[in-house]
Amino acid sequence: MSTSDPDDAALRRFLADPAHLTQDLRTATVRSAKALGLRQAVVYLVDIQQRCLVPQTAVAPALPVDGSLAGWAYRTQSLRVEESRTGGGITAWFPLLDGAERLGVLAVDETALTASSLTRGRALASLLAMMITSKRAYEDSFVRRTRTERMQLPAEMLRALLPPRTIGDGTVVSTAVLEPAYEIGGDAFDHALTDTTLHVAVLDAMGHDLASGLTSTVALAACRNARRSGLPLPELVRSVDEALSNWLPDKFCTAVVAQLDLVTGLLHWVNCGHPAPILIRDERLIIDAMERDTDPPMGMPSLLTAQERRTHRIVLEPGDRVLMYTDGVVEARTREAKLLGLERFADYVIRATAGGELAPESLRRLIHSILATQEDRLRDDATLLMFEWRPPSGAGTRPRSG
Repeated sequence: MSTSDPDDAALRRFLADPAHLTQDLRTATVRSAKALGLRQAVVYLVDIQQRCLVPQTAVAPALPVDGSLAGWAYRTQSLRVEESRTGGGITAWFPLLDGAERLGVLAVDETALTASSLTRGRALASLLAMMITSKRAYEDSFVRRTRTERMQLPAEMLRALLPPRTIGDGTVVSTAVLEPAYEIGGDAFDHALTDTTLHVAVLDAMGHDLASGLTSTVALAACRNARRSGLPLPELVRSVDEALSNWLPDKFCTAVVAQLDLVTGLLHWVNCGHPAPILIRDERLIIDAMERDTDPPMGMPSLLTAQERRTHRIVLEPGDRVLMYTDGVVEARTREAKLLGLERFADYVIRATAGGELAPESLRRLIHSILATQEDRLRDDATLLMFEWRPPSGAGTRPRSG
């Protein structure tokens, strides 16, 4: 006689049915929860500004990321449990993760939680996260439910090209935020991983209109095209220069483009008229560690000089965080109408990264702190990208900085 769990058999039948891949998220959630023997499950996705968790599969109020147990599960990427608000039983909040990217949370209601139900809840969260990731690129319902206002056209164009907010593996994590979320014009970021390298870029096209967005769009596409063709960093930047000068000869953008060797921690970067990245080490800000003379902005200005692009380098230590930003961050003004400035910005960085916080959460809190001084109205686009290198102990040979 078979001793297999009937719930496991139902789950196997569910996974073997390819039709579930074409079902809407609500139906898939109900069916898979039933197959796993769970009483009820509700998916919440985070809004574009990471302020609230919006229910996707049930009629329920949105929950604040700051100030709710669901938000705590999202912020810490860990399980949280509380008494059910619907009367009797327990609610477990599971983070929904696509690799390093935080999607939202899954609420699982049970009469009582057991080791088995927690295991099944985690399995359901993993399954639904994969389903959401596969569908959100072409299903507008996910986008519409996580926006709180209408997106302006330049922002719509740029966001269509942006990568996930957070990427990473066991060695490195890179995370970014961009504000104003619905009105961005010329700022953009990019990050990507290979087996050996993290590629990152932050760009700032002059202006705040559709032409600025188009400039950043062309620069991003040219950067990716060169990177995917295997060009070294100086040639990659030159490819962006040529693309902008050919297609948008009267436009240019500042940028920092960098590559991190995941084994050795050697970081190479080119600075094209952009604010210098800053280094955070041992919860201290080392402001001048990456200060170098800058090259001309990307585009036609760089082609009017015979000077070659300069590649800089520094060796990171395990646990280091590198923060890249656009000038809209330090040009924000406080409520007293004073410029935020690098010193005040540095203070925000230190406070946001203290206490062993995860890098994506540090950046979320940091941009919200900056927005709070502006009453949520920035004078210019503000982009932050931070990556953290945490290699296995004893990894690699350490070259010297230069």
